[in-house]
Amino acid sequence: MSCRPVALTLVLALASGSSACTEPPTKPPPQAGPVEPRAPEPIPPPSTKFDVGAPPLATRAPPQGMASISVLDPSIRLDIRYATTANFTGMPLPGYVPGEAWLTTEAAEALVRVQQALAADDLGLLVFDAYRPRRATEAMVTWAENAGRRELLDGGYVARDSNHNRGNTVDLTLVSLQTGRELDMGSAWDTFSKASHYAAAKGEAMANRKRLRKAMSAQGFEPYELEWWHFTLPSDPSPPVRDEAYGP
Repeated sequence: MSCRPVALTLVLALASGSSACTEPPTKPPPQAGPVEPRAPEPIPPPSTKFDVGAPPLATRAPPQGMASISVLDPSIRLDIRYATTANFTGMPLPGYVPGEAWLTTEAAEALVRVQQALAADDLGLLVFDAYRPRRATEAMVTWAENAGRRELLDGGYVARDSNHNRGNTVDLTLVSLQTGRELDMGSAWDTFSKASHYAAAKGEAMANRKRLRKAMSAQGFEPYELEWWHFTLPSDPSPPVRDEAYGP
C-alpha cells in the first residue's frame, strides 16, 4: 500500500472526506464457471481368488446335532487359523468366523471330558480347527492345484474329502494352564512334512505327543498318523457332510 504526499493528500482528504491513505481498489473475484462432472472411478474386476476378506464377526447357532465348543466349555482355548490369514493358503477360508468352533454334540462332549481330565495335570486344550464347511475344503483343494502343490493332495495333507466336514474331527494341541503356552510338539500345526508324522518326534516332543494321544484316545478319539494334532471320533453311521457356514 502507498501514500500520496502529505500536503496534497490533506487537501484532497478535506475536500472528499476520505482517509489519508487508501487501499488500491481490488478486483472482483473471477466468476466460477460450471463444474465439470468427474467420471466415476473404474471398478476393479472381481478377484479370481477365493479370498473372502475379513470374516463376519456374527456367528450362527450350530445346526441340529452339533454344539459350540466354547459354549460347552469356555476353558478350551480356540485359535481358528482358517478364519484368518495365518494358515497355509495365506487368506481366510470361506465359511469360517474367528473365535468359533463346532463339533457334533457327541464329539464336543467327549472333548470336554478330555479337557477335564487334563486339568488334573495343569494342562488344557488349544483347538486349531474343528467342523469345517465343505466350501472351505474345496477352497483348499483349489489353492493347492493353482499353487502347483499337488504333493499336498497326493501326500494326504490336504484332503479332497475331509472328516472335518462331518464335524467329528478336531485339530488341537496341549497348553500349560499355568503359563498358557503350547507344549513342544516337535513341529507346528499344519506343517506339511514328515516332522508332523506322529512317530517322527523324539525326547520331550514325543512325550507330549504321547500325552495328547493318550488323553484323546481315552475318550474314544482316533489319531491320524501323518498329523499328530488330528483326531476323529468315529460313529456308526458317520455324521453327514455339511456346508453350513459359521456366519452369515
